[in-house]
Amino acid sequence: SGHVRPPPPQNVTLVSKDFDLILTWTPGEGSPPDVTYTVRYESQERMDKWIKVPHCKNISRTSCNLTCVLPNFFVKVRARVKTVSGQFSSPWVESQFKEYHLDVELAPPVLNVNVKENLIHVNASFPLATCVESLPWMYDLDLWEAGSENKKQYEGIFRKKTMTIDTTAFRGNYCLSARSSFQSIDFKHSKFSQPVCVLLNNKG
Repeated sequence: SGHVRPPPPQNVTLVSKDFDLILTWTPGEGSPPDVTYTVRYESQERMDKWIKVPHCKNISRTSCNLTCVLPNFFVKVRARVKTVSGQFSSPWVESQFKEYHLDVELAPPVLNVNVKENLIHVNASFPLATCVESLPWMYDLDLWEAGSENKKQYEGIFRKKTMTIDTTAFRGNYCLSARSSFQSIDFKHSKFSQPVCVLLNNKG
């Protein structure tokens, strides 16, 4: 026919980043500029059944977010991708297996700090996809006086709960920072967020 199958995608990897599970790849060497890609996934609950991913069919980008198509966050899955060019497609290339619950990487939460009289109200917002909001995300909060190494730690605060701290005894500049946490086999943690600092009871 004189037509050649397009080169298969390379570096096909299932990566977990900031609460999401994403398949990434790079174009095969010598790919024409107008190729597209199609992704499917397979779950260990049903091996040998490759399931279509409607939002990753004939796409031009080189990644596919699989978080909200996963049927089960506690089962290993893998994905595969092929290059499509006109009527022709490359062989499929498969990723390794990952399990959301075990492999998910957390991002630090964003802190919202509200100072009222002698109280600080803190809540944390997480960059979560709606489909994973029901999982038991928590956060840990550190509070310290600026310049001091001595941190007061509040651990295992439910994600949607506002933490209220009595600041009657505090004077001066205090900082807060938080990390996301999640109980899988053991506790997983994100890095701590950038500190938010507030001036307390400044009777200047």
